[in-house]
Amino acid sequence: MTQYTVHPTAIVDDGARIGAGTRIWHWVHICSGASIGERCSFGQNVFVGNDVEIGNNVKIQNNVSIYDAVTLEDDVFCGPSMVFTNVNNPRSHVSRKDEYRRTVVKRGASIGANATIVCGHQVGEYAFIGAGAVVTRDVPAYALMVGTPAKRIGWMCACGERLPNDIGTHACPACDSFYQIGGNHCTPA
Repeated sequence: MTQYTVHPTAIVDDGARIGAGTRIWHWVHICSGASIGERCSFGQNVFVGNDVEIGNNVKIQNNVSIYDAVTLEDDVFCGPSMVFTNVNNPRSHVSRKDEYRRTVVKRGASIGANATIVCGHQVGEYAFIGAGAVVTRDVPAYALMVGTPAKRIGWMCACGERLPNDIGTHACPACDSFYQIGGNHCTPA
């Protein structure tokens, strides 16, 4: 007996490893090599490739494709129709499956609707990628990134509230967690 929920229209290939309490909704396809943690949620029309690792409590909204060479750590949020790539220079007539570049999204990061994460980069812990942003380089932990290409415009608390951008020690206005903010870094204080 499975300890996860699968909608009748979903396809879960034999061999996929899926944790307890995970919910897989309409028209989802999970490939045989995927590894998925506990308490995850996959919205309508999600695709999960073979070489994909997904941690616990990950929320993936409708129309997201997670291609090979992507790792999502615990508590990651993927907004509707956001995109991961896995090849930098794709061509239909040239096979580049041996050139996939690994993408890692660290614990607690949020990626907004219609954002694109170009392969080969890391999105830091609790970073926040704004809707429609295009990430073309590594993202620091707690960074707030927007635009095309994405640029850091501030910092975010682990609770999801925006922090002051000034250098120094600051408290989150919502949860009173403290952060040390420097030139291009933000760390819990």
